[in-house]
Amino acid sequence: MAQQVLVYRLTGSAISLGIVSFMTVIPLLPFSFLGGSLADRLPKRNILLITQTLMLLQALVLAGLTWTGIVRVWHVYLMAFILGMIKAVDMPPRQSFVVEMVEGKGDLTSAIGLNSTIQNSAKTLGPAIAGVVVAAMGEAVAFFLNSLSFVAVIASLLLMRNLPKSNLSTEEHPPMIPHMLDGVRYVFNQQTLLVLMSLVAVTSFLARPYQTLLPVFADVMLKGSAQPAVAFLCTGEHHILTCQAPEALPLGMLLSAVGIGAIIGAILVASLPARAQRGRMLTLGNLGLPVLLLGFVNSQVFLLSLFLMILVGLGQVFQNTLANTLVQITAPDQLRGRVMSQYSLVTQGMHQLGGLQAGFVADWIGAPLSVGIGAAISLLYGIFVFIRYPRVRDLV
Repeated sequence: MAQQVLVYRLTGSAISLGIVSFMTVIPLLPFSFLGGSLADRLPKRNILLITQTLMLLQALVLAGLTWTGIVRVWHVYLMAFILGMIKAVDMPPRQSFVVEMVEGKGDLTSAIGLNSTIQNSAKTLGPAIAGVVVAAMGEAVAFFLNSLSFVAVIASLLLMRNLPKSNLSTEEHPPMIPHMLDGVRYVFNQQTLLVLMSLVAVTSFLARPYQTLLPVFADVMLKGSAQPAVAFLCTGEHHILTCQAPEALPLGMLLSAVGIGAIIGAILVASLPARAQRGRMLTLGNLGLPVLLLGFVNSQVFLLSLFLMILVGLGQVFQNTLANTLVQITAPDQLRGRVMSQYSLVTQGMHQLGGLQAGFVADWIGAPLSVGIGAAISLLYGIFVFIRYPRVRDLV
């Protein structure tokens, strides 16, 4: 939030906002593979201590540049690239470390579900808190508070005791590049892993970019039907809030609805018993998410759209969280870091690229058609997997 506000203040350009997002994607391909290889060579906690410390320093540098007033837009581009590079290395060991923290795979679904609950709660509350901080105290304070947040993570990692011994091989590792390529070859030779990652990749590229275009739906498609809700909360005779920008309320409510659905979905996943039919719930997310998006793009009623967004958030978590769980359960211990590097690549990289393509397509044929076509193709691929690979829906 603070970064977007800062870039727009410095440039007044929407293109600059897109460039900042793209700068975080560039390092994903090389550095996520590096992170996966390191996770299978070194203790994961040690890697995380280094990456979290580097992210703390990155936030402090950005805070200092902004506080002193010498910040320029190229500084932000560079800091975004550095952050993307560190995050790419951080994600594979962080995700695969969950198995070691819960001492095996029995509680893995609950652990990943709880992590998803925290993540989606933060996504729901974070922008609102950041907006208040930036408005009241400026971007520099927000960057500084962000740097402090890493202290909690680093302290938690340092305070961990009696972690189970990792299953790192004691034999000599091959050189880095062959080691990374071994992980790629393994995934391409495992049909189940390949299908799971392809489902996430297709959804991330074609369906999840609806988030990029939500401002268009709030401002154009649903603006009229949202007015009663806006009047009730902000502008009516008996309004209950004093709103500085009531026109932003529909978008905020849509985003909150997605967050609420995601939190509900994450809690449901976290509470699954050990022998739950995860494959069937994953299939429900694969097929349900694009169907719900097709309903959303055709909705002209704001309250119906809010309800659909709650279900979209729920379906999105069903797919992502359960795919993450099944990938980690399927991957062997000695390869899990490298497998998760590829999972991180398809989730983060395809999502960012999907937002880019959705924006271009929406400029050409409009936001509803852009989201609708992407959702329809995702649905067709989900049906294809349902028919062609029945083993996926039988995974536990």
